[in-house]
Amino acid sequence: MSRIMIVVEFELKLEHKNDFVSLMKEHARLSQAEDGCQQFDVLLPVDEPNKVLFVEAWRDQAALDVHSKVPRMTQNREKYTPWLSGRKATRCLAD
Repeated sequence: MSRIMIVVEFELKLEHKNDFVSLMKEHARLSQAEDGCQQFDVLLPVDEPNKVLFVEAWRDQAALDVHSKVPRMTQNREKYTPWLSGRKATRCLAD
């Protein structure tokens, strides 16, 4: 069975970057403790200060489904959506 990798690119309004990064680092820490999370990194591109990337790896779809339903997902999204000017998520399968 293939694990699931997700790369998310957030484009931020710069005045909210510090708040967003703090919120997402805590989200990543909590996500790493979830069953089936194999990787959850918050990356700050050197040459693009308005972007933040996530790289996530999940054991399988079932683990990702559980993660997507934790209450903080909705709470975080409601909080950070006004801070964004764009978002793109790419799902990949890794053998």
